[in-house]
Amino acid sequence: MQNKHPDKLCCFPKNILGKITGYDNDLLQMPTKILEMGLLPETSFKILYQAPFRGPLYIEYGSEKTRVALREQEAKFIKVEVLG
Repeated sequence: MQNKHPDKLCCFPKNILGKITGYDNDLLQMPTKILEMGLLPETSFKILYQAPFRGPLYIEYGSEKTRVALREQEAKFIKVEVLG
């Protein structure tokens, strides 16, 4: 994973507990499915795996430990910080 933007989900390290702080959606290009899946501010998450060749991120989030795969292009809209 790239570390150019450590405050974005697309560049967050694996197996570290983090929290969603907001979105980088100034140009209104963020897919609405991010909100529909429950990836909301203050939600905790952990990146479990990233597919080879900068493929999708497999993340676990929320109190119910929901798991989902997100493309890097989608993850770049989500602002995050290290939790704890």
